[in-house]
Amino acid sequence: MFKRSFRSRDAGTSQRETASTTMDSQHRVDKSVRLTRKGATRDPQKVSKLQRSLRGEDTSRMQSEQARLGDKSLAPSPIITLVIGNEARLFAAHENVLCQAPFFDKVLHSTLVDAQNRRISLPDEEPEVFSAILEYLYKGDYYPRLQHNKQRNSWELEDSLPRRATPQTSPTIHESPKFAGGRAGQTPQTPSAVEATVFLSSVGQHLLRDTVIYCAAERYGLDELKRLALRKQGLQSGIDVGTILRSAQYCYAHTPDSDSRLRAHYLALIIRCRKTFKRSGTMQAEMEKCGSDVYGEGSGKLFFDLFVAMCNHLDDVIEASNSRTPKTI
Repeated sequence: MFKRSFRSRDAGTSQRETASTTMDSQHRVDKSVRLTRKGATRDPQKVSKLQRSLRGEDTSRMQSEQARLGDKSLAPSPIITLVIGNEARLFAAHENVLCQAPFFDKVLHSTLVDAQNRRISLPDEEPEVFSAILEYLYKGDYYPRLQHNKQRNSWELEDSLPRRATPQTSPTIHESPKFAGGRAGQTPQTPSAVEATVFLSSVGQHLLRDTVIYCAAERYGLDELKRLALRKQGLQSGIDVGTILRSAQYCYAHTPDSDSRLRAHYLALIIRCRKTFKRSGTMQAEMEKCGSDVYGEGSGKLFFDLFVAMCNHLDDVIEASNSRTPKTI
């Protein structure tokens, strides 16, 4: 009786073990089937790439590519010495950096450069201006750099003070001996954290820094630098009338007639701030002097009176237009 019960229990146990073994084998079969299906959808490109790497094709290709790039990027660029200005100040720059400017690319691949000493002489260039050119070639900008003000959602110059809306009249030596010469941003009412002008020994005057850099970028063929300098000049403010007029004359003398962007900037500035220029004795003196030198005595006064009449006419047109337009509350 007891033996029979043990046998039946053993039989049940064996049946359960058989069922478990069958389930394990079925699970393994299902797993192998899933692996087979997953492997069947393998990307053909990856498979071919793996096969090429095993054959060594990719290795040789990578070595040749690294060798080709290494000749250009890893090899040190020669150092070029530049002699700038009448004082022969020395600058040094990499050849590949200078060649970003079409002017230097042409010079370095011609017979004008001293092949033995790798030296370029630019006696007519101003050292401070050329320093800004080099800074742009290396960094993509020059001081003061453009910065984005997130609070105002606007662009401004680095280390700049709040802007003034209109130019300032030129101070005379007697009125302000400490700030003589009418330099931009140098009146006691408008201190400047960033010097907006640069002294040019060739002119003997202070001119707007961005205008001089714009004209230098024109000589060197740097169109992006021209756009940057024009944008920065639009952010300058508090510049006296004398500096603006001298810079405008320099702009007209050192830019071709085909390039009217900087010229248009000065014309728009004078028209927009016509009341300041109309009252300015500097504007009158400059127009009378230039007109008399070219067209004879009395011509300069005619040009200035014409300028004042046009300004008054423009004001009358704007006032009449505003009077006809209903004002909203």
